[in-house]
Amino acid sequence: MELPLLDRTLIDGYIQVTDEEAVDVARKLASLEGVFAGFSSGANVCAALKLLAEAEKEANIALTLNDSGLKYLSTDLYPQ
Repeated sequence: MELPLLDRTLIDGYIQVTDEEAVDVARKLASLEGVFAGFSSGANVCAALKLLAEAEKEANIALTLNDSGLKYLSTDLYPQ
């Protein structure tokens, strides 16, 4: 699928994150850090952690968490 607004010359790589990894990190954000976030936020933090563990050791990484976990209360992300 071609994304017309994406300038591929600005991308030097990507990191794949599984659904399970995203869920695990989202749950850890809630339980360990008090950050109630959703799947995509879990995926973003997981990717940042992978970068810090490998290519970007000792780097500073800034990212945004763009969703809350509120809409995921009825899903398996936050089981009751």
